[in-house]
Amino acid sequence: MNFSFLGTYYQFFLTGIYITIILALIAVVLGSILGVALTLLRRSRFKTVKFIGDIYVEFIRGTPLLAQIYIIYIGVPALFSGSDIPDLAVGAIALSLNAAAYISETIRSGIEAVSKGQMEAARSLGMNQRLAMFDIIMPQAFKNILPALGNQFIGSIKDSSIVSVIGVAELMYKTTIVRGNTALGLEPILVASFGYLVLTFTLSRLLGVVERRLKTSDHR
Repeated sequence: MNFSFLGTYYQFFLTGIYITIILALIAVVLGSILGVALTLLRRSRFKTVKFIGDIYVEFIRGTPLLAQIYIIYIGVPALFSGSDIPDLAVGAIALSLNAAAYISETIRSGIEAVSKGQMEAARSLGMNQRLAMFDIIMPQAFKNILPALGNQFIGSIKDSSIVSVIGVAELMYKTTIVRGNTALGLEPILVASFGYLVLTFTLSRLLGVVERRLKTSDHR
């Protein structure tokens, strides 16, 4: 094993980790916003609206992320012809749209876990359905789905490696450059794997702290 290249190329890995974190954050934040919208679509009383939401989720869950990335990579420039869209933006859009479908399923299960009596009680106090959903149901559902959202964040960190195929300079893309420059096959991959492990392990520990605090507040 030869890790002497780290003295020269450590900056490549740090930059890759930074881009990976940015991609994962964008995917989870935008994915959560879109996921809430999708959940509302799928709970709509209008069959056409509900059908659109269901089709989207089934398409995303039923096709590989790599195929979705290529669709966005080719489709977005075609929609905005003449615009120079950075590869990073294309990668972030692809990851966000993918995360939205899974987050929508997570939110749906979280809402269904809240007792129906909560909605009925809110409506009996004069709240309309929209207000009851966002002020009463969603906050309770959030506590139920926090572990799953954390897992989605961790998954987005690992999934971000796939956008390297379109030239996004995240951790795996930088690792490929280091491998090419050093002619080393295994060692750069091990360093990148360690970087992913540090990110996911740290995040899982932070989520554990948040979950424990939420449980403590429930007991109070």
